[in-house]
Amino acid sequence: MSYCFVIPNFNHVLVIEDLLLELRGFNLPVIMVNDGSDHDVKQQFEKLDSKYDFLTLVNHQINQGKGGAMQTALALAHDLGFSHAIQVDADGQHDLTDIKKIIKLSQNSPSALISGMPIYDESVPKHRFYSRYITHVWVWIETLSLSLKDSMCGFRVYPLKDTSVLMNKVALGKRMDFDTEVMVRLYWANVPVEFFKTKVNYPENGISHFQPFKDNVLISWMHTRLFFGMLLRSPKLIFRKFKN
Repeated sequence: MSYCFVIPNFNHVLVIEDLLLELRGFNLPVIMVNDGSDHDVKQQFEKLDSKYDFLTLVNHQINQGKGGAMQTALALAHDLGFSHAIQVDADGQHDLTDIKKIIKLSQNSPSALISGMPIYDESVPKHRFYSRYITHVWVWIETLSLSLKDSMCGFRVYPLKDTSVLMNKVALGKRMDFDTEVMVRLYWANVPVEFFKTKVNYPENGISHFQPFKDNVLISWMHTRLFFGMLLRSPKLIFRKFKN
C-alpha cells in the first residue's frame, strides 16, 4: 500500500505553505492541482513547487471546480502507482493530527473509502451546518441505507483502483457536487465506506468558492440523477441491505 496527499486549490494562498510544512512531516508525496487560480497566485504556487521536492504541482489553465481538480489529482496519483490518496482541503480547516489514524484505518480496510464525519466548532456558518442535513437525507434515499454518515466532508482516503474505474466509467460532477456523488457511486459499486469523527474549523478570512445559484442547481441535478440511479439499482440495494 502506498499513499500520497492530494490537494485541490483555487486561490487558497493564506495557509498553503503552513499546510505543506505540516504534511511534510508524514514523509508522503503531495499532489496539488492549481485549478485555474489568478496569475499572481499561480506564481506563488510555482515557487512552492520549486522549493519543496515532495510537492508535484499540476496547473489547470481554466477553473474546472473542486471536483474537476480532484479528478485530475486522483487520476495522476493512480497513474503514478499509488494505491491510496489522502484528500486534504487547501484552506486549513482539517485536523491533520487525524492523518495517522486514517492511514491506519485504511491499512486495516484497504478496499474502503475512509471519510471524515465533521465535529464543528462555533466557526461553522449556520446555513452550511443545517443545509448538510438536506443532503444527508437525499443520500440515505439514494443508497436505501443510513450507513453513509456524511457525504460532504473533504477529508478522505480514496482507494485509487476502484475510484479510477469509476471515474473512467461515469462523468462525475466537477464542482461541489463531486464529494457526494463519488461516495454514493462507490457505495453502489460495493466499495466499503468507513467514517471517523474529526474536528473541522472554518478559518478567519477563509475563502469560500461555493456559488449559491450555480452550485445548488448542480447539486439538485446530481441528486435527481442519483435518485433515478437508485431506482434502477433498488433490487440490488434492497437485497444487499437484508443480506448484511
